[in-house]
Amino acid sequence: MLRVCVLYPDLMNIYADRGNLLMLERRCAWRGLGFEQLASGLGEPLDGDAHDLYYVGGGQDRDQRLCAEDLVQNKGEALRAAAAREALVFGVCGGYQLLGHSYTLGGEQIEGVGLLDADTVREDGPRLIGNVAIEVAPEQLARPADGSARAAGEEAARRILAGFENHGGRTRLGSGARPLGRVLRGFGNDGRSGFEGAVCGSVIGTYLHGPLLPKNAWFADWLIARSLALTPGTLAPLEDQLERAAHDSALRAAGV
Repeated sequence: MLRVCVLYPDLMNIYADRGNLLMLERRCAWRGLGFEQLASGLGEPLDGDAHDLYYVGGGQDRDQRLCAEDLVQNKGEALRAAAAREALVFGVCGGYQLLGHSYTLGGEQIEGVGLLDADTVREDGPRLIGNVAIEVAPEQLARPADGSARAAGEEAARRILAGFENHGGRTRLGSGARPLGRVLRGFGNDGRSGFEGAVCGSVIGTYLHGPLLPKNAWFADWLIARSLALTPGTLAPLEDQLERAAHDSALRAAGV
């Protein structure tokens, strides 16, 4: 059974990020895998031992401020415990920023939970908006158990993530984080580095909305397998014609 905890589902759900959870649930159901989804909102407790995957979606700056204090004060210890036992912690856009050290808006610095060695600054200049595609590094898909690219087990085309980005923050990675992937089209973390997202152990952040997983079924399967300590290739194959068409359409929209 895949046990998922979604943080702040009522506040951090911009650009239909809740669709990522539906994708995980459906792909588990089609394989006969159990799926349990619980939520933890403002002021509610979080159990760092109870779930396989912890998910934080994106939100507006106002909602992000509301969640940041609660995340640090009430849920930070549990999330750190989850990451320490290699449960997956997955953040999208605003959730990605809150998993880092801080998000600076003008003269205000919003403290993050510090699971990703990354800092975000809202700079003067245009928002980074548009369709985006990134190539995920093979080593980012490897299971911690063997540390090799063999665990990816997919051809290069299957390592492309396509989605949509819309963020004013510029995220810079520290030495303790690796980028999730290399930008093929779009802006990525800051519009300059050529990288998108961040990975620190079992903690993953990305700016890709869309929602991301319905456009990238292979990555949904990777998250399921990684959360259950399985090799992705061991999951039962599904009839994915529609999913492949959605992926191809997202790639075309990004110009890839």
